Amino acid sequence: MAQPVALRPAADLPTFGLILLTYGAFGALTWFHASLPWWLLAPAGAFLVCLHGSLQHEAVHGFPFRSRRLNEALMLPVLNLWMPYPMYRDTHLTHHCDENLTLPGVDPESFYLDAATWRRLPRWYRALLEACNTLLGRLLLGPLVAAGTTFVQGARGILAGDRIAIRDWSHYAAGVAIVGIWVVGVCRMDPLLYILCFAWPGTSLTLLRSFAEHRADANPASRTAIVESGWFFGLLYLNNSYHVVHHSEPGLVWHRRPARYRERREDWIAA
Repeated sequence: MAQPVALRPAADLPTFGLILLTYGAFGALTWFHASLPWWLLAPAGAFLVCLHGSLQHEAVHGFPFRSRRLNEALMLPVLNLWMPYPMYRDTHLTHHCDENLTLPGVDPESFYLDAATWRRLPRWYRALLEACNTLLGRLLLGPLVAAGTTFVQGARGILAGDRIAIRDWSHYAAGVAIVGIWVVGVCRMDPLLYILCFAWPGTSLTLLRSFAEHRADANPASRTAIVESGWFFGLLYLNNSYHVVHHSEPGLVWHRRPARYRERREDWIAA
């Protein structure tokens, strides 16, 4: 079993070190962006934004520090420009109720809709969602749908006076301001260039991971996948491709998942 929070070291050094390395690489890449061709800037930017999202996932589960406030402070910059960290934290922890995985309207990370909701949607939006359930559509259009849905939900919550929504989007405003001051104010990067070479493709890579994580099934135990990826995607997604392991032991830190998977590989696959 995963180590109880109370018994963990005060800081998980591999995670903390990777966070510092990610921010350092992001700072260098944006600082020298004008000297780099787009075909190098875009994949590097996408990788760092996606990796930052993977680190946010670890922060939600209590790493690198036992202190939730310290983890939230580290994850304050919104590199992908669209997801408030507190909203992600709350919805992701709700997602970890395995009995409700993929259930539309219950699992906040589900890509499924119930029949009544589907029938109410305009045809153009149905076509857009169907396109996003293909791999190419998920990569090209998924960021637009994810960001658009999040912004609409946020606007509704703020206009309704929802305190949680106001909290989340205040946090978001501060995180985007940090990124904007550095990227635009200091590095003099065109905001559109940042969106096209960092935020959009970085979100695409994140959605690539989620494309294979879960599926609808009558048996909740069969709704979560295992992807035995190589070192590149293992690093990019911080071994979250061993998704059954993660859902079974959500308190297990990313760099221990491969060994835990190897220990019980046949059992995980049979389950």
